[in-house]
Amino acid sequence: MPFRFYSNALSQASRAVATGILTLGLFLVGFGVVIAAFPEVFAYLAAASFFLAGIGCAVTAGKILWAQRRLNHHTQDPPQPYRQNVRIHTEEHHPM
Repeated sequence: MPFRFYSNALSQASRAVATGILTLGLFLVGFGVVIAAFPEVFAYLAAASFFLAGIGCAVTAGKILWAQRRLNHHTQDPPQPYRQNVRIHTEEHHPM
């Protein structure tokens, strides 16, 4: 009577992981071959992606700095003057 240390579900999961790794490996090999065949095209694509990422970072940083400037501008305004001789009157209703 054989004793198994794993179940059928574990076997299916390991096959699924192996299939995913094989698919990823073949995709990477194919991508490497295409890059080797057309290096200039991918150099321009990489340059364009870095350029767009740089513009995105600059825009985001500008928005953050602008928001901070607006926050500092609002906090530096002098506070409203304290009003003297102003009292709040509340009517007290006590049941008898």
